[in-house]
Amino acid sequence: MNTFENFNLSKALRFAIADLGYERPTPIQEEAFSVVLSGKDVVGIAQTGTGKTFAYMLPILQQLKFSKQVTPRVLILVPTRELVDQLVSNIGGFTEYMNVRTLGVYGESNINIQKQKLLEGVDILVATPGRLFDLAVSKAVKLRDVSQLVIDEVDVMLDLGFRTQLTNLFELLPPRRQNIMFSATMTDEVDALMDEYFVAPERISIAVSGTPLENISQQCYAVKNFHTKANLVAHLLMDKSQFSKVLVFVSNKKIADRLFDILEEQFRSAICIIHSNKSQNYRIRSVEEFEEGSKRILIATDVISRGLDLDRISHVINFDVPTYPENYMHRIGRTGRAEQEGKSILFFTEKEESAKIAIEELMNYHIPEADFPEEVEINNELIPEERTRVAESNYNRNMKIKTEPVGEQEKKEKNQKVNLGGSYKRKLEQKYKKARTRGDKNQNKLKKKRR
Repeated sequence: MNTFENFNLSKALRFAIADLGYERPTPIQEEAFSVVLSGKDVVGIAQTGTGKTFAYMLPILQQLKFSKQVTPRVLILVPTRELVDQLVSNIGGFTEYMNVRTLGVYGESNINIQKQKLLEGVDILVATPGRLFDLAVSKAVKLRDVSQLVIDEVDVMLDLGFRTQLTNLFELLPPRRQNIMFSATMTDEVDALMDEYFVAPERISIAVSGTPLENISQQCYAVKNFHTKANLVAHLLMDKSQFSKVLVFVSNKKIADRLFDILEEQFRSAICIIHSNKSQNYRIRSVEEFEEGSKRILIATDVISRGLDLDRISHVINFDVPTYPENYMHRIGRTGRAEQEGKSILFFTEKEESAKIAIEELMNYHIPEADFPEEVEINNELIPEERTRVAESNYNRNMKIKTEPVGEQEKKEKNQKVNLGGSYKRKLEQKYKKARTRGDKNQNKLKKKRR
């Protein structure tokens, strides 16, 4: 049996592991330890809940020595504020017996306070890309001494549109550094980022999402459109005893707001919402109220499925089918925790059926389909995203449309004139006619001699 004793860890880390109650390393931790320790660029693919954070932090902390320097040596980028707080808290537990300075920075918090803390010195800096770039541009933080860059939940980061910020930050970092990237899914964008900025990275793929959890029962409903989905979810949520703590996942912020507006009329104080456009205080309050039970329903985008540890969730409702099949596993993994039974419900339209089939192929499991309730109204009204769009070319988009003139219209006198060139040119052409053949050319020469 593999244990942490095989890693030959420092006493400080061994004491911390004992306090945390970790008995043996997870597969991703076991595979990543020696690779990260070697200094190579690393790409780790493992689903949520497999211990990815400790997988890269353990080797980093093993070789991180005491230093009085002010500038950070380890930079960890994460997509959301909640993940910053969670990661700083986790690192605090890992470094309980070490003299390591850790700081988390993110937007919508006082940047002047963050600048002051940076001046005091930091070893490990955990940040969201936007706020870190602001601090770097204002020269509040210097990244010249960063020897290890970790990008955690990179697929979520790219989904949120942080590609530009990441590219800008890469330009500010020293070229000689170790790049460590962890993700739950491998997408085309992740591949492109890795190919451009990583040097011969070693890939570690452990427990790729696929096997459904045995303690989570799954079912699905074929639903016509958004409004019908909203009617169905409202019908299900009426049963308070069964649906006691429900997490409703949607694909994007616009859909989340639209669904919240509809359900709030019926459930009022029992429902809350969280996505990246909400303020930090609003997000924290929503999660706290949902966790403590004062709110029974939480509408969320996929971002929350990676960052927050929520307990005793009775149901996960997938209001729509996620684009990437692996994200379905992240969603349903929020229920059925600690050996408790959980339930997952998936809504899918005709357009989403292929994505549902991709999920079933990944899991090698057919999600049982439930009959659509007769008492639920089928609404034929389509939201803008569901309406058929006519493809248009951008070519000549802003040009005026030319119309044919009605009847014959004569040009004005000034427009009938033809540009014949200057009079000097015309006189020369009359005097010296252009030779059409060689004979004509010789004839013109004779005329010149006679004159």
